[in-house]
Amino acid sequence: MSANKETNAVKPRKAPKKVKVIAESGPAVEVLAGPKVAAKRDVINIGVIGYGYWGPNLVRNFSELSEAKMHTVADLNPKALELAAKRHPATKTTTDIQAMIRDPEIDAIAIATPVSTHFSLAMAALKAGKHVWLEKPMTETSMQARALIEEANKRNLTLHVDHTFVYTGPVRRMRDMVQNGDLGKVLYYDSTRINLGLFQRDVNVIADLAVHDFSILDYVFDQHPVAVSASGINHYPGTPENLAFITLFYETGFIAHVNVSWLAPVKVRTILIGGTDKMITFDELQPSEKLKIYDKGV
Repeated sequence: MSANKETNAVKPRKAPKKVKVIAESGPAVEVLAGPKVAAKRDVINIGVIGYGYWGPNLVRNFSELSEAKMHTVADLNPKALELAAKRHPATKTTTDIQAMIRDPEIDAIAIATPVSTHFSLAMAALKAGKHVWLEKPMTETSMQARALIEEANKRNLTLHVDHTFVYTGPVRRMRDMVQNGDLGKVLYYDSTRINLGLFQRDVNVIADLAVHDFSILDYVFDQHPVAVSASGINHYPGTPENLAFITLFYETGFIAHVNVSWLAPVKVRTILIGGTDKMITFDELQPSEKLKIYDKGV
């Protein structure tokens, strides 16, 4: 999306067939073995590619699982591997990513690298017979995402994308209330997800922040939009769009609006869901009472 560009897409393609996923709470807590893994061993050997921003969280959590063994960490940065070895002395480290992918002892590969590398690494892992865990955003294009889904289905392998919010208590409570009809007819979803920086060069603010709302919408409401309008602009030289507004329209009349920005002086993470009987607010940054339910409808 270029600066000041607006796009409108009506009647998107049917949602791709769902594949098996690795369930988790937090970055990664429970790994569900597919039949190929279970047939080989009781403990799943895991390799993590990328020990930068998110990789350390994955390695730490995988190391704490009784059902998994943190087998190898791969990164092109030797200093990152030195830190990984210091924190997890029982875990192997390597700069040879392809060798780790081919390692017959490893059952699943977790990828926490720049999004531009996601497709090639995930496809290589799937073709090597490995289950794959992918940091969000999944890929650079929807075509790449569909190709990975098709490859995982063809090989009966697990493909999972780390949309962490759908495993949190407040979002699960939202889903229960919406699915049970507690809010009455749900009319709108309004999200603000803003902060100052970090200005990323490989993804825009939609891929960085709005994907959280897309995953929440898909999980909570279990329906797909019939039209989408998105506007974004770049106010920081040399980076993709850093301010964007997205509106999603649904067949039932439900509408969702998402505001994302790297240009705000304060950090805000709020969601408002309005129904005819009740309303919900979710403030991720509150230390307690993140989710509030109001007995007031529209």
